[in-house]
Amino acid sequence: MRAVVTVIGKDNVGILHKVSGICADMGANVIEVTQSVLQDMFAMIMLVDITGMENDFSEMVDRMTELGEKLGLSIHTMHEDIFNSMHTI
Repeated sequence: MRAVVTVIGKDNVGILHKVSGICADMGANVIEVTQSVLQDMFAMIMLVDITGMENDFSEMVDRMTELGEKLGLSIHTMHEDIFNSMHTI
């Protein structure tokens, strides 16, 4: 099972470190990351393997949301099945 994490907001030092740190703390493995900085705006999409997670997925969602609020970023975390359903015509 995998999840998709998106991050958008003003660029700051350590965003990737903090987001991937939550993944590591919860036993989720970062599979792939793409990020871009456009002037002072940061955008990232991260694909995460959540098969080995030690906690409930909803806890990861809550922790990512809290981090986003703390850093002034929009962080959305969703299960891959939901992501694929949303993007299927």
